[in-house]
Amino acid sequence: MDLIIASNNEHKVEEIRSMLKDEFDNIYSLKDKNIKIDITEDGDTFFDNALKKAREIAKLVDMPVLADDSGLIVNALGGRPGVFSARFAGDNATDKQNNEKLLEEMANIEDRKAYFQTVLVLYKQDNSFISSIGKTEGEILKCNRGNNGFGYDCIFFSNQLQKSFGEATKKEKNSVSHRAEAVKNLLAKIKND
Repeated sequence: MDLIIASNNEHKVEEIRSMLKDEFDNIYSLKDKNIKIDITEDGDTFFDNALKKAREIAKLVDMPVLADDSGLIVNALGGRPGVFSARFAGDNATDKQNNEKLLEEMANIEDRKAYFQTVLVLYKQDNSFISSIGKTEGEILKCNRGNNGFGYDCIFFSNQLQKSFGEATKKEKNSVSHRAEAVKNLLAKIKND
């Protein structure tokens, strides 16, 4: 069975593809299928955004669609940046700008607890879907550590790895990440479906 990942984020596509390569015959990105669409993520929750992306891409292809919406939830900021993680410093903000804004807002805050969350939606040709959630806990560092990963990885200290995701190898990150847990939970649901 083939699958398309409803994302323009090549980092996400690469992570998901590496986790699902043994489960599907071919895993395509939007770019692979020459689909140029930017779906507005205007939902109130990660689930709302993932479902919207999956539904929109499902109208364009004849295969199951996997959509992901993820973000960083910081306790001391009331859950922000949350669904606005990719655009925390404004529309089209770079990872660097988002990180700088977060570090600025956290400058005088002691409670640095945070977690990443991913919601995956697998949308099928019969318009049914399966969803799953993954979460990984940690803290916001006071400065960048490491050069790996993307998004907030260099300022997120993983409780499980005892280092930032930016210091972790891809294999290490993928062993404990929110996306890895969501994929694992999704595969368990697929097997029971």
